[in-house]
Amino acid sequence: MDNHVTTQPALSIQDVTRSFGGLVAVNNVSFDLHENEVIGLIGPNGSGKTTMMNLISGALKPNNGEIRLYGENIAGAPAADIAHRGVARTFQIVRMLPSLTVLENAEAGGVFGHAKMWGAELHDRARELLQRVGLEGIENRPVSTLTYIDQKRLELARALISDPKVLLLDEWLAGLNPSELRTGIALIEQLANEGRTIIIVEHVMDAIRSLCSRCVVMSSGVKIAEGGTAEVLADPEVIRAYLGDENA
Repeated sequence: MDNHVTTQPALSIQDVTRSFGGLVAVNNVSFDLHENEVIGLIGPNGSGKTTMMNLISGALKPNNGEIRLYGENIAGAPAADIAHRGVARTFQIVRMLPSLTVLENAEAGGVFGHAKMWGAELHDRARELLQRVGLEGIENRPVSTLTYIDQKRLELARALISDPKVLLLDEWLAGLNPSELRTGIALIEQLANEGRTIIIVEHVMDAIRSLCSRCVVMSSGVKIAEGGTAEVLADPEVIRAYLGDENA
């Protein structure tokens, strides 16, 4: 009997291109993300990583190619529709709903995301996730009182409340001090150990090494490497893209 099972990718990026006028920000890029996998999407500034996250989440539409979520092409679908289908994300610059409390910000993800909740169920789930990310006891505070890492924690809780099929973390660890960074990595590690399916865009290589089994590397809009994390980070072409020819 053949025990080999070929599973459909959770997310499949197929020959995706996005240009802005004469600038090709993402150029014919393909890669797969499998269920329960955490991969790093890395590369120097301006390589097209955030554009790719915007294409997956529906903030931008590709000029060409397909983006398949469990086999269904979501390329070009509205962002709200893609969120309903199970893609949640955080942003490089944290986005809070400033007139709402910490609890209400978390609850917003349950109203507009994949697994919709209302009333007591939503309230209880939001409280549970705030406790999970380390924000227990401050549910009724205005978000304007939060420190930077606590804003990051809240954004993560808001993304998780809808129980997304795929979670996109766009430089979620950026701007954290060393102590906060350790806390943040541990939190993502817990999500990975739960079997979450995650793409991480990150410049913190310690985080990529500890969290990601595999990496996709972009430079100037194209994919220049893909494979196991240790192997990819030792690739001379990847080192050259980050550090210049003299370091390769």
